[in-house]
Amino acid sequence: MIDEAHSIPPKLIDAARRHSSAEADGDMAGTMDTLELDCIYDLFPVALRFTGIDMARRYYENYFANVAPNIAGYKMLAEWVGADGINQEYDVVYCHSDGLTRTHRILGILTFGKDRLSGERIYTDETMLRAMFGPLWSELAPIFP
Repeated sequence: MIDEAHSIPPKLIDAARRHSSAEADGDMAGTMDTLELDCIYDLFPVALRFTGIDMARRYYENYFANVAPNIAGYKMLAEWVGADGINQEYDVVYCHSDGLTRTHRILGILTFGKDRLSGERIYTDETMLRAMFGPLWSELAPIFP
């Protein structure tokens, strides 16, 4: 087995971990500071995406104002470091607008760019994706047109 983690610039691993930490702490500036300007967020299994730092800013503004307050708890299950990014698997307990609390499994792949994160691939069920991306949902573009 090849140990890819040793060939990855430590600043990229640090950026990914700072991103996760800042997001968990509700730190908008810290979260945004970890992203490249041309970042791409891909959502699966719905195969939708958004691109660019302006859309990322709008996503995180909504996330911190409307999504994070409804997270009743979360637990990181695993983390893997690879040549292209860091994969983080979570169970997230979320209080939905229908009043029900559900646990969602989320796999976030924080992708490495040149100096910061080039974005993220998020895998979870559509119910959670719609909760996370709320008012931006209609602006997401198909990944595979």
